[in-house]
Amino acid sequence: MKQIYFLFALLTVLVFSACEGPMGPAGRDGFDGLDGRDGSDGVNTLSQVIEIQTSFDATNGYEQLYTFPQSVQVFESDLILVYLLFEQTTDNQGNSIDVWRLMPQTRILDQGLLQYNYDHTFIDVRLFLESDFDLSLLGAGDLENQIFRIAVVPGEYANAGKMNLSSLEEVMHILNVEEKDVSRVLLN
Repeated sequence: MKQIYFLFALLTVLVFSACEGPMGPAGRDGFDGLDGRDGSDGVNTLSQVIEIQTSFDATNGYEQLYTFPQSVQVFESDLILVYLLFEQTTDNQGNSIDVWRLMPQTRILDQGLLQYNYDHTFIDVRLFLESDFDLSLLGAGDLENQIFRIAVVPGEYANAGKMNLSSLEEVMHILNVEEKDVSRVLLN
């Protein structure tokens, strides 16, 4: 019985090792992919965080326009987030800690509702105040020396959906932007 199995195995090996023949016809070529656009040299196409200090009053219509410099390239697919420095507090060692809030940010005041808001294009960001009362009734604390941070988030990060957008610290961490990398601008 063992000899029959041995002969069968030997015959199988000989038959399959002797299978040789002409090569079959070549397959069809696949389609070429589309080339992407080349980026511009010397332009920051990565994430960017810009800090703006400004004041609002009747002469500027309670709004400020910030135009991105040429060194910051913003694409229409990028996500633009604006944060308001809401307050500063201290930790256990007495160090100052900034509290940032994602805009729009609504405050309930004695006069009514005040909203810090923004809109943007890939060219600029407009910061403005909205309210259900006359903005001239606001005090200096709500109008003067307001600090905002604009985060330019590249589309590939924005579409990943893994960021907690309400946390400026987390957004900066994911984008690998450190405090020393933040550009600071004073708008009058």
